[in-house]
Formats: sequence, structure tokens, C-alpha cells
Amino acid sequence: MKLILTQEVSGLGAPGDIVEVKDGYGRNFLIPRGLGMRWTKGGEKQVASIRKAREVREIRDLGHAEQIKAQLEALSVKLPARSGDSGRLFGSVTVTDIVSAVKQSGGPDIDKRRIEIGTPIKTLGSHQVSIRLHPELSAKLSLEVVES
Repeated sequence: MKLILTQEVSGLGAPGDIVEVKDGYGRNFLIPRGLGMRWTKGGEKQVASIRKAREVREIRDLGHAEQIKAQLEALSVKLPARSGDSGRLFGSVTVTDIVSAVKQSGGPDIDKRRIEIGTPIKTLGSHQVSIRLHPELSAKLSLEVVES
């Protein structure tokens, strides 16, 4: 099955890429989640607009990614959150919360789809978050969740 990716899929491609996948994977996983759409001649025209939008958001090259990695790893990010007496949060920290905390700390703009949280952050304290800056490079961000 030929698909046009609308969002980045790890191990498969980036938005605007035309990929060949097994029928079940495309029909049951990618299309229902909005990660891809069926390839058609009309859809081929949309590829240009998808790629143009990707280039605006994308980090230009590996050197630019290295600069952003240095900025992120030098940054001290404190994220205020409400918690109970035992230190457990009411809810959990989301990627949107992390993006806004990085921005408030004076860090660079980050696309929330590039942030990878290993296990959900549900307690106060120090946590590590991985950010995919480039296919060959990712940064580790130290995040301090504090009582608000």
C-alpha cells in the first residue's frame, strides 16, 4: 500500500514522504491515527505543501541541531505542578507543559512531537526527557518538577 505521511513516524519517514507499507499496517494503524493518507494523484499535489510546512519547522542541518542541543542541555528547566502530600502529581506532565516550561526558561522553540517521555512523569523531582532534534541527534533535557 502506498501512503503519504502527514506526520513523522519513527523508522518510517517524515511528513510528505511517500512510503510503501503493508496493507494492514497502513489501513489499521497509520490512516486511523492520522499519520498518513492514501497515495493518489491528487494527494501528490499536497505533498509539496506538506514538505513546505515541514521545512519551516525543521532544524536546518546537523550543525544547527548541535547548537540547539547545547542550549537545551545547558538549560535549567523548572516546571511547577500541583501535587499531594506524598509528592504525587494531580495528573501528569504533558509534552505541552514541557514545551512551555522550556520557552519560559529562555530556551529555543521545540516542536512538541519531537519530545519523548519514557515513562509518564507523575512525581515531583528531577526527570530526564529526550528530544529528537535530528535523525542522527537527540538531546537530554533535565526537568525539575516542583510544587506550585
